[in-house]
Amino acid sequence: MGTALLAIGLILIVEGLVYALAPSLVERMLEALREMPLEARRILGFLAILSGFVLVWVAKLLGA
Repeated sequence: MGTALLAIGLILIVEGLVYALAPSLVERMLEALREMPLEARRILGFLAILSGFVLVWVAKLLGA
């Protein structure tokens, strides 16, 4: 449970930094996402999920 809370906290920090430091970049990224086909966005989402699982697995192997 502690690891899950740590992960959620880190995600919130990174998300908050992006919105606080580069709000115009977020708007441009959202526009680019809107122009992408639905299937490309779905694949991007699955790749993000897979990357997240790999990072969590590596962190657990390293003792987190």
